[in-house]
Amino acid sequence: MSTDDVLVARAALSRLFEPSDTVGLALVAAAGPVQALQIATGAVGTPPDLAAETARFLFPGGGQGSVLAEGLKRWAPRVADLAPDRDLDAIRRLGGELLVPEDPRWPESLRHLQLEMPLCLWVRGDLERGLPELDRTVAVVGSRDATGYGLSIAGDIAAGLVNRGYTVVSGGAYGIDAQAHRAALGSASTDATPTLAVMACGADRFYPAGNEDLLRAVAERGLLLSEVPPGSAPTRWRFLQRNRIIAALSAVTVVVEARWRSGALNTAHHAAGLGREVGAVPGSVYSANSAGCHRLLRDGSAVCVTDAQEVAELAGPLRDVPPGEPGGPGSRAGDSRAGVRRADHDGLPVEDLLLLDALPVRSGTTIEKLATVAGLSLQGVRAGLARLELEGLAVRTEGDQWRRGRR
Repeated sequence: MSTDDVLVARAALSRLFEPSDTVGLALVAAAGPVQALQIATGAVGTPPDLAAETARFLFPGGGQGSVLAEGLKRWAPRVADLAPDRDLDAIRRLGGELLVPEDPRWPESLRHLQLEMPLCLWVRGDLERGLPELDRTVAVVGSRDATGYGLSIAGDIAAGLVNRGYTVVSGGAYGIDAQAHRAALGSASTDATPTLAVMACGADRFYPAGNEDLLRAVAERGLLLSEVPPGSAPTRWRFLQRNRIIAALSAVTVVVEARWRSGALNTAHHAAGLGREVGAVPGSVYSANSAGCHRLLRDGSAVCVTDAQEVAELAGPLRDVPPGEPGGPGSRAGDSRAGVRRADHDGLPVEDLLLLDALPVRSGTTIEKLATVAGLSLQGVRAGLARLELEGLAVRTEGDQWRRGRR
């Protein structure tokens, strides 16, 4: 199977399946992208054992063997519109490319989504630097109808984070999202990736139209990402599903302003489900735009944050370096990518790195949730926790829960 075959297959499947189509994603997991495309389009028949294996990804306990047959009926109307070569040419004309899980540049943090991991990412921008590491990314999200207070806080937090070497992730929408991107771009050094925008439409479209100039700047100096192919329209479902990508790409998700029912809360819930840290900015008790933030704080789903320093603390400590050296006090955000990496990671095997990334900084979490987030077996998590505890990198809390330690 060639790299080109995989690119074409994943490009086609991203148009055939809606985001988070678990039946389609289970088929890809069971058969691989090339064979999955052949089966999904009806080019070849479905082997009975493969149908059963696809069902087992969705229902480990057995049953529901007809899910693939139902999926084939659902996908059939879109088969005639598939033109993956055209879509690939479209993204390349824009200076972008298709990033797939088989590519070594694929963000490992997206694998924490397991079966809901995107089939691919249509990327607009310069991928030469690659996507930033998980512990250097923070999502800043909130209301579209933001208040002056919310816009001011979002700008301060985003600018402060970029000055500390973080990449700001958001969704490109009006309000808090736009302010976060704008402040990140305004504070960026020339050789860092200041901001990522995860879109609910094709990467060829600047949506909403009122943010075209801003999103064009993001594409030129940062990255625009989408799991749907060029030409795809934004829909409510796609808006909700892109939130899981924002959460998965970010070590911390900060909600600056959010109403009682808000898409930003959806992003926060995805982050919490992945074992990521969530911060919420408090506002006036009389402000409807802060009701969602207060809800997160009251439920214990989020930590109260008021500035970039408090957000950075949630993301974890930087290694100690002398003032003036790359990554140290007084240095620019883009002086050195290596200068802002944590020494905690040095020398650890891959399994322990995954487990360390999954450990929350403050509140404890269970072994079962760590297994889910890190993608390890329960036995592997227990063994890894023992090793990390000896290194001072994992701490057991009450109720046999675990959080990150500091050595």
